[in-house]
Amino acid sequence: MTKTPKPKPRKAPPPQHPSRDNLTAANPNKPYQFVSFPRERPHLAKPAGHDKFDKNCLHGTLFLKLQVQTSLHISTGIVAPGRDVESRVALIKTMTQGTEKQLLIQGSSLKGCIRSVYEAITNSTLAVVTSRYRDKIPPERLPCRKNTELCPASQVFGALDWQGLIEFNDAKCESIGFNTGFMPSLYRPRPEPGSAYFDTRGKVAGRKFYYHTIRAIAKGQNQGIAVQQATREYTFTTQLQFKNLKPEELGTLLVVLGQDSKYPIALKVGGGKPIGMGTMTVEITQARVLEKFEDIKKRYCQYNPANDNLLTGNALQQFIQKQIQTAHSRLIQSQQLQQLAQILRYPTDREPPEGMY
Repeated sequence: MTKTPKPKPRKAPPPQHPSRDNLTAANPNKPYQFVSFPRERPHLAKPAGHDKFDKNCLHGTLFLKLQVQTSLHISTGIVAPGRDVESRVALIKTMTQGTEKQLLIQGSSLKGCIRSVYEAITNSTLAVVTSRYRDKIPPERLPCRKNTELCPASQVFGALDWQGLIEFNDAKCESIGFNTGFMPSLYRPRPEPGSAYFDTRGKVAGRKFYYHTIRAIAKGQNQGIAVQQATREYTFTTQLQFKNLKPEELGTLLVVLGQDSKYPIALKVGGGKPIGMGTMTVEITQARVLEKFEDIKKRYCQYNPANDNLLTGNALQQFIQKQIQTAHSRLIQSQQLQQLAQILRYPTDREPPEGMY
């Protein structure tokens, strides 16, 4: 007697992933969105050196004022008794404070935040990749390994065995003291196979950014984790030094700092991003720029250099817009900038998400 063969089980259809060109349509109810990678491979090149000032590049200092728009907390990783920091709560997650007990934003925190945006709008690799998801990263987006073959972001911000061309000082709060806030416990990210984190190749879909919101979710003392924080009325000031930057590189940095009126974006700094925390706007109050070789010689060959190279007011704005225009024509990826501007645009009327705790 001949047995009838059993039919083979049908394979389930492959999971559908968001298109690289339509990432903004995915996850409409999520507090985050992805900026796709450019289709072309990053152009790797040797960076400018530190041994001398290039007369064809720009050098100087940007003076920044950072305005807190939604509550800000950048954790030190330390939970301290409230009495140790003059707070009414029993235990509190701390922020860095200066000698006069003013809050500080570490330069490394600012650098990481700004670099992530710079990477997204230029054809750059990722700065850091965890071993767990390394096989999910497109090969051309893995971090640069040679200091003579660097992507646009690595040339400016640094990479393995390369220091970079810009330096971030700690940002100091103009007010003394802090507010005590209560942050809800947040879920970990869930980049599961088949989710919007991955494209049709099973590779990471792009760079993840959180939306700005009109306010941050705040829980009561019995429901949240006590944290030191800066609230909306707080202002921080800092300086950013740069050397050997091409005009398009400085212009791209200025776009990231929200100085392009066509793309009014704000920074997203610190913890609590999913619940609306960490929105900061940037104002460039003045800039010292050395463009000509004579300017460099005067600056570094005199004991008391003059402030001839200090830009303020209209002169500063004209300089900023000139560099931004150059950046759009030479370095910035317009598609990625448009995607990112939809996420980081500020001001916004977006409400913070519910159910995030």
